Amino acid sequence: MNTLSYKTNSVNQETAQKEWVVVDATDQVLGRLCTKVAKLLRGKYKPTFTPHVDCGDNVIIINADKVVLTGNKWNDRVYLRYTGYPGGQRESTPASIMAKPNGADRLVRRVVKGMLPKNKLGARLLDNLYIYAGAEHKQEAQKPKTIDINQYK
Repeated sequence: MNTLSYKTNSVNQETAQKEWVVVDATDQVLGRLCTKVAKLLRGKYKPTFTPHVDCGDNVIIINADKVVLTGNKWNDRVYLRYTGYPGGQRESTPASIMAKPNGADRLVRRVVKGMLPKNKLGARLLDNLYIYAGAEHKQEAQKPKTIDINQYK
């Protein structure tokens, strides 16, 4: 038994293998897409996952305006926020968010943010997410690889 040695490899910021990936959101259900994107950002699909380190990939979401919600969730789901003033609770629906400028970006970013840790690491991971309403993106220089998000669990 002394010939076997088990060692836990813990990655840090320098040894993390970060990649650039492109995800097409056309006809994807919003919540299911965002759970997989949150796992990609976190690095949970990698064998070297370390909970306290940013070891996930940089994710580019294209066609974010083509996500779908099942049922009547476009109008029935309510997102709440508070302005900080008395009587300042505001509510919005996914349909009202999508109707505003950069609506697809705001909606997808809000859903992914809710699935990340609520600390400094979660805020740093959210900076690795790039969302575009159309099919073009600005990160061509990074040579991102296109992945099929339906292959992930």
